[in-house]
Amino acid sequence: MDYKNLLVEFKDGIATVKINRPKALNALNSETLDELKHVGNALNDNKDVRVVIVTGEGEKAFIAGADILEMKDMNALEGMTFSQRGHEAFSTFENMDKPVIAAVNGFALGGGFEVALACDIIYASDKAKVGFPEITLGIFPGFGGTQRTAKLIGLAKTKELIFSGKTITAQEAYEMGLINKVVPHEELMKEVTVLAEKIKANGPISMKLAKECINKSLFLDIESGLLLEAKDFGLCFGTKDQKEGMTAFVERRKPTFKGE
Repeated sequence: MDYKNLLVEFKDGIATVKINRPKALNALNSETLDELKHVGNALNDNKDVRVVIVTGEGEKAFIAGADILEMKDMNALEGMTFSQRGHEAFSTFENMDKPVIAAVNGFALGGGFEVALACDIIYASDKAKVGFPEITLGIFPGFGGTQRTAKLIGLAKTKELIFSGKTITAQEAYEMGLINKVVPHEELMKEVTVLAEKIKANGPISMKLAKECINKSLFLDIESGLLLEAKDFGLCFGTKDQKEGMTAFVERRKPTFKGE
């Protein structure tokens, strides 16, 4: 499928999705949300893709937020539908079988930061700034920000960030536990690609199962979580990848995982 608002690139098992509305600072409108949902599902089904990178086209913005021009005249029902549209789009990345890395190359505000938070790992440029300015517009984060942020940094810090509407630097976000790493702007994609290559070399089935256990740990009690972990851990032993990985270790060579 050809996308109007996305650029999708493939290279050696790594797919890069770029939000491509630079004149609008990559703001998210309904069309872009629908395209993100479609590409997320398509990449999940693509067995040749081991890792996905999400970033923004241009130098200024990762994603500056949701498209205010589209939102400003919405009624209550339209606002709820728009929120659900965002949930559906971002959940395709959060629930994808393979790891997803956000490369935050500039402003990641509102819906833009919510895209990043739906990814598994966030690397950010030292020039990037993030935040939830929605409260200054008479709304609040509606694409998962209230939920994912609180699970990462707790209620009090989430409330301060959302209630104030303030924008913070990538370094401040790192210190709060919202992102994984801050790197020099010109090194961002290089660093993200190095990480993607390292992840790509590991077993895709065990990666999928580990992601499921980690994601569900936020919602399960400890007994249920440990039961899920034991089940998924056991499933690994029914794969050729597990046999290859352990045989390679004994033979002192690098394993070759095929996702089988």
